[in-house]
Amino acid sequence: MHSEPVRIALVQMSCTADLESNFRKASSSVRKAAAGGAKIVCLQELFGSLYFCQTEEYSPFQLAVPVPGPETERLQELAGELGVVLIASVFEKRARGLYHNTALVIDADGRYLGKYRKMHIPDDPGFYEKFYFTPGDLGYRVFETRYATIGVLICWDQWYPEAARLTALKGAEILFYPTAIGWAVSESSPGVRAAQRDAWITVQRSHAVTNGVFVAAPNRVGVEGELRFWGSSFVCSPFGEMLVEGGERDDDVLYADCDLSEIAYYRSHWPFLRDRRVETYGDLQHRYLDS
Repeated sequence: MHSEPVRIALVQMSCTADLESNFRKASSSVRKAAAGGAKIVCLQELFGSLYFCQTEEYSPFQLAVPVPGPETERLQELAGELGVVLIASVFEKRARGLYHNTALVIDADGRYLGKYRKMHIPDDPGFYEKFYFTPGDLGYRVFETRYATIGVLICWDQWYPEAARLTALKGAEILFYPTAIGWAVSESSPGVRAAQRDAWITVQRSHAVTNGVFVAAPNRVGVEGELRFWGSSFVCSPFGEMLVEGGERDDDVLYADCDLSEIAYYRSHWPFLRDRRVETYGDLQHRYLDS
């Protein structure tokens, strides 16, 4: 494991239907992050377009791109120029009729390290992702970058402790969760809104605590159709301490200094990995225990 501090940055931004405008905006934010000393920069889920999964339509399939491909190459050039590790979520066209929600990882020298395909796919009002995305088949992955060993999961994966655990067990020091989550515009109750946002933050902080890793979640902002994305991007420590948190409405670049040497300290004081009773967990492979 790495033993030195690393500054990471999260980009939360609003998007439009203009794909090139979104790319320029994201690129500008990555440049700002690099100028601010960030060594690893993570963009939000599906940063290149509007969040099209609010409805089931055929036209958004035209947005899908091959990975790797021309868009990957543009991101490689950016990462290599700035000397930063870059995590970017895209709509992947794997084959005709086969698509994934995919995060690609580029090292600080511009090398494409690989991709993670979103494993857990939601199907809820405003989030009809099963219409567009096939569940990932690459497993839970870690990437050895210049500055840290990182794991990448995507949005709905946030709610599953098994995903965080398996990625941490593979050596991830920081879990990144590119995200697109928000409130229904019709939801007017401040209490309901606060409870939903707090649940989202709480479950991810618990992943940090129970696995002894840093957790970083960039979320988009802005109103798109019937959703208002709540931003609130954050980074927390392996003790669940909030190191930085973004606002609910504004575009932002958020920085956090993650001292990777602290992972050993946290895990020594709360030795959850030591005390796991792995021989008793076999039933987790079942959907539900009926008896």
